[in-house]
Amino acid sequence: MVHQDRFQLETSGHGDMSDITERVAGVIASSSIQTGTAHIFNVGSTGVIVAIEFEPGLAEDLPQLLNRLAPPSRDYGHELAWHDGNAHSHLQATWLGPGITIPVAEGRPVLGTWQQIVHLECDIRPRNRYVVVTVQGE
Repeated sequence: MVHQDRFQLETSGHGDMSDITERVAGVIASSSIQTGTAHIFNVGSTGVIVAIEFEPGLAEDLPQLLNRLAPPSRDYGHELAWHDGNAHSHLQATWLGPGITIPVAEGRPVLGTWQQIVHLECDIRPRNRYVVVTVQGE
């Protein structure tokens, strides 16, 4: 059986992290699937879905790490073509990826005690995001 749903998320721009664990758990619960997998996907090229501990220190550390790996710059090819200031946003989002797959057991996401499903905004502007959750199993 396959069940798919989506929800909307408003972000405040680069570095904004949102704990979406409960929203994903709600989609899984509404699917009636007890055992399987859930794929969580950010629609858009500058947003990320990760599994990480959602706490203030890491919410600060992760965007800072990404800025060291792919710093804001006007020297990227994307900037030379589009002049929109967000080339590093695309590169950072590509580094981590737009989605993750997690196991589902007993109708719930399987996560560690200190592990949440988090959306990270890499774009420089606030965005209205859609997150698609596809649950497969029985």
